[in-house]
Amino acid sequence: MAKAPPTPDLETTDAGLEVLEGVVERITFAAPEDHYAVVRLRVHGRRQEVTAVGPLATAREGEEVHLKGRYEVHPRFGQQFKVIWWYAVLPTTVAGIERYLASGLVKGIGPELARRLVKRFGTETLKIIDETPERLKEVPGIGDKKVQQLLADWRDHQEAREVLVGLQGLGVGLAHAFKIYRQYGSRALEVVTTNPYQLALDIQGLGFVSADRLAARLNLNPLAPARLLAGLLHVLEGVSADGHVYVPEEELFGKARELLQTPREPLVAALGALEREGRVVLQDLPGGRVVYRKPAWVAETGVAQALARLLTTPAPPAPLHLEDLLDRVQQRLGLVLTAEQTDAVAQSFRDKLLIITGGPGTGKTTIVSCILALYRQLGARVMLMAPTGRAAKRLSEATGAEAATIHRALEFSPQEGGFRRNLADPLKADVVVVDEMSMVDVYLMYHLLRAIPAPARLVMVGDAHQLPAVGPGNVLKDLIDSQAVPTVRLTQIFRQARESLIIVNAHRVNQGAFPVLSPRFEGRDFVFLPFDDPEPLHQRLLSLVAQYLPQRYGLDPVRDIQVITPMHRGRLGTQTLNAELQRCLNPHGPAYAWGGRHFRRGDKVMQLRNNYAKEVFNGDIGRVRGFFPDSRVLQVDFDGRVVSYETGEQDELTLAYAVSVHKAQGSEFPAVVLVLTTQHYLLLQRNLLYTAITRGRRLVVLMGSKKAVGLALANDRPVRRYTHLATRLQAALPPGRPRKSA
Repeated sequence: MAKAPPTPDLETTDAGLEVLEGVVERITFAAPEDHYAVVRLRVHGRRQEVTAVGPLATAREGEEVHLKGRYEVHPRFGQQFKVIWWYAVLPTTVAGIERYLASGLVKGIGPELARRLVKRFGTETLKIIDETPERLKEVPGIGDKKVQQLLADWRDHQEAREVLVGLQGLGVGLAHAFKIYRQYGSRALEVVTTNPYQLALDIQGLGFVSADRLAARLNLNPLAPARLLAGLLHVLEGVSADGHVYVPEEELFGKARELLQTPREPLVAALGALEREGRVVLQDLPGGRVVYRKPAWVAETGVAQALARLLTTPAPPAPLHLEDLLDRVQQRLGLVLTAEQTDAVAQSFRDKLLIITGGPGTGKTTIVSCILALYRQLGARVMLMAPTGRAAKRLSEATGAEAATIHRALEFSPQEGGFRRNLADPLKADVVVVDEMSMVDVYLMYHLLRAIPAPARLVMVGDAHQLPAVGPGNVLKDLIDSQAVPTVRLTQIFRQARESLIIVNAHRVNQGAFPVLSPRFEGRDFVFLPFDDPEPLHQRLLSLVAQYLPQRYGLDPVRDIQVITPMHRGRLGTQTLNAELQRCLNPHGPAYAWGGRHFRRGDKVMQLRNNYAKEVFNGDIGRVRGFFPDSRVLQVDFDGRVVSYETGEQDELTLAYAVSVHKAQGSEFPAVVLVLTTQHYLLLQRNLLYTAITRGRRLVVLMGSKKAVGLALANDRPVRRYTHLATRLQAALPPGRPRKSA
């Protein structure tokens, strides 16, 4: 049986820490994003359970754990054991062994087989499997073939367990330990102890801070080149996460010195090493020298070159009888276009590339429907795309034509590790229409443009006042600012749209005017409920979503109502609201302990990062369909397509009863409950409020304070993103080419 390997002298490095061992009885709270959990432990010799708090989000109910930490007295919850580090240990009791084997850690052993094994062998079960596996045939239903399979699975598990226990002994959490083992296999401990910073480079979700903490535990040199290189890359990744494509060199050094507590000179040498290795690109721009991560530089320069290629490749001439065709299409679709809309449709035939931008209620979708109908009437192949699954579905419903996500249209191949559609094998399209362009980051734009045939036309539709993409870049704004791409701005709001307070208030917010705030639900699609105190707001929100709105408007509280809040933490953050809303809206049925969270069938969940192999992407919302305890697989239904998640993929999903504004971007919901208080002051921006309001289709309920609304309206300072795309595009075009009026 696997034994825990010797660990570093933690008694000296963790002086003053106490040891606690027990069995996890239940997990009362978990926030996997922070690796934090509150668990109740059954400790031998004690009548009362012990509350342990700390980085325990990957602990499982029934697991025996070895903890190190300190007892503290919480002013509200009393005595708790604050965990510094921990690892799981093999169980020794009959109940513990059965729960251990039933957990799915050993492939091929599920709850039923675990029960039969323990019934036959009791506390000797693990020893029997390890030393005399032929005795397993004493259990009814197990033959030679099953014994061989179980033995192979157990040996695989033994190696994994030795590594996992060793990693946990070094203070690595179980979720990260799984990822490390999957990446390096039997070499995992060697990699971790010789260069823990490699983890930050190779493993998603295990960043520099965790690697640095581990290196300190191993007493590695803080000036080691591996640490400096990893620290610089960590800063660059943080810059990318904030939406920047590059960072000024001096700003990079400043952030790195603060992080690493090292002088400038070693960092200069480390940056030079990164450049020689091809990990970064240094470039002199008008404002000074800047640093790109190599993929970001390739993407930005590639977008500029691809756009120049499309702009300078002739397109087929517009049909001579375009006006007659447009009249007939309007009659067939039952539409009457304004002069502004007619010009936009006509311009999509005159120009190779076109941007159509405007706020809600200005008829962007109507224009897309006309462009689609006209081109198809002429026999052209038109492809409709959007960045997210929900946006693509909405586009398809609005136009009556098939629309795909950009990722799906480009045909990602997990085997090849890239998109099948590219310069060598472009899309089979004469016209490509992309909706929700504000959500497209520089990486996705790069791959899209590489797949568009040179003779094809590209129509980009979006709202330039929305929040920019979550990923790096500000593509839509940069293209408009470059004045190299023809742009149509829609300003006229249609009469029926003017009757909606959602539309009216969205435009008022965009112009910096205070929205019309009415506390009455009667005859209104925009309601303001004033609250200054978070606690009564919290209680009213739960009753609104669970009872009042479903009863008054006939809404499904899970499918039709979306709570949006700017923050993740705090009483009104997504983490707390999701736990409370799950309890109110989906309290029944078995709860699946998975990745430190408890999921139930029917829970609303969201994908947190792009997973090309599964074809689910950041922000996609689905419903939990079920859980298979034997294989530890969770299934999620994304609009009729079922996707399976295995152990080690837990951090890709989170509850989605409440989401952030950024995560809601690109989606529309029948009803939105928006929380906005002065607690959110660091995040209050005009375009954030504007984006949140425009997520609601039938109803928006704004809960919070007028002061918070005023703070958001007053903050119209655009959050600057470091990009150089507009200038690159201008430079890529032939000299003397006229700029298009934006």
